[in-house]
Amino acid sequence: MNVSLERINEDYLFEVSNSEGKSVLLDNKSKTHGEVQGISPMELLLMGIAGCSSIDIIAILNKQKINPSSLKMDVKGHRHEGQIPALFYKIDIKIFIEGSFSNEKAKRAARLSFEKYCSVSKTLESTAQINYKVYHNGTEI
Repeated sequence: MNVSLERINEDYLFEVSNSEGKSVLLDNKSKTHGEVQGISPMELLLMGIAGCSSIDIIAILNKQKINPSSLKMDVKGHRHEGQIPALFYKIDIKIFIEGSFSNEKAKRAARLSFEKYCSVSKTLESTAQINYKVYHNGTEI
């Protein structure tokens, strides 16, 4: 796995690309002037945990011949403000999944992702408490 970064203006805007040429714009959200044109690196971490666990959940359910009709996540990171570095100490995740399958299968897929398979959450768990709630067909389970 390899990524490359290039500064693309005279401010804090960077483009980060993977070896396949897919890219993301990064910017400094705390800058005092100019328009923020990209996401912050810390937001990218939260996006990474959402993406990683979503891929896991779909893969786990697909192995059971289940394809959810919808999967969404809301991820909120809580940081130690005023500290340098300002690490995440807690990450709260709400998983909204829909489809014709049991609550237990939805909950099990999420549990396996966060507790066993998701490399991003396993990387972050040494510094941040990761909490997740599963909502299946609109009901918290």
